[in-house]
Amino acid sequence: MKYLFFGLLVLAFTNCKSVYITPKGDFSEAKVTKAPDYAKSAYWAALPTKKDEADGTPKGVKDEQANAKVDVFFMHPTIYTGQKGDDQWNGPVNDPALNKRVDESTIRFQASIFNGVGKVYAPRYRQAHINAYYIKDQAKAKQVFDLAYEDLKNAFQYYLDNYNNGRPIIIASHSQGTTHSRRLVKEFFDGTALQKQFVAGYLVGIPVLKNEFDNIPVCQTPSETGCFTAWRTFENGFTPKSYTSDKVAVTNPLTWTTDDTPVAKTQNKGAVLRKLKKIYPELASAQVVPEDGILWADKPKFFGSFLLKDPNYHIADFNFYYMNVRENAQERAAAFLAK
Repeated sequence: MKYLFFGLLVLAFTNCKSVYITPKGDFSEAKVTKAPDYAKSAYWAALPTKKDEADGTPKGVKDEQANAKVDVFFMHPTIYTGQKGDDQWNGPVNDPALNKRVDESTIRFQASIFNGVGKVYAPRYRQAHINAYYIKDQAKAKQVFDLAYEDLKNAFQYYLDNYNNGRPIIIASHSQGTTHSRRLVKEFFDGTALQKQFVAGYLVGIPVLKNEFDNIPVCQTPSETGCFTAWRTFENGFTPKSYTSDKVAVTNPLTWTTDDTPVAKTQNKGAVLRKLKKIYPELASAQVVPEDGILWADKPKFFGSFLLKDPNYHIADFNFYYMNVRENAQERAAAFLAK
């Protein structure tokens, strides 16, 4: 059995929805834990002024936050899946076990991508339970997601008021983080004075429409700024039954264009899997499927990859293209600063 334990990535791929424990009852403000106080560093999963998982790097790669001229505001995906007896639809930010899961998964393997380009800020927030995406009661779901967004909005405002000082900003997010980043970019950047500080957005893992924003387009070249990138990864040949549309933006994270030319894995500069320190070059290919609004990748081959039975590679949207995203963020920041 020890050979079947491949770590976070494979476990995430093989997890099934049945392990989620749905909170009992309706959403209630009375059941919600106290809002985070972003003046306290404990309510940030990552800050450039403290040691955290966003400081990690693969072997041979440096954390450049100390001298970075750009900031990165990162919104993490859903980690809150509930536990027995839970009656909260929004994850508590003071739960050490939940915070550890956030830090050792998404902050370590996703937010760390951006320490090569900017100072990384990643707030803790009362994230929506995973099943808020699946329940039929849309009014309840809206309450749950609105509360989570309110935290992120407050965190971003605190960041602007106390940390930013007019510096260029990259917005990065995955999954639920992108559910909220779409709102945040629209509210804070789209057609506002702050848009002049917007380097780019990496809004990954959730459908983002091509015309999501009035003044912020989909990036078309690797060095374009003031634009956003987005993709959702599936096994080559698989098309999900829902959330597909030719109106959804898709970026190829190997070429940073939106055309549908297949790109071989030889252009993949490196993925990360169970251990952040090891880079796996040439692991995953990429092809934009514009008619469905998704990204295809040939099934990657690595020790334990036979366990990847699910063609939805959502958990690895960033992991598969770790070094390409890292270097592209540097390229866009350099282009922005050169202006």
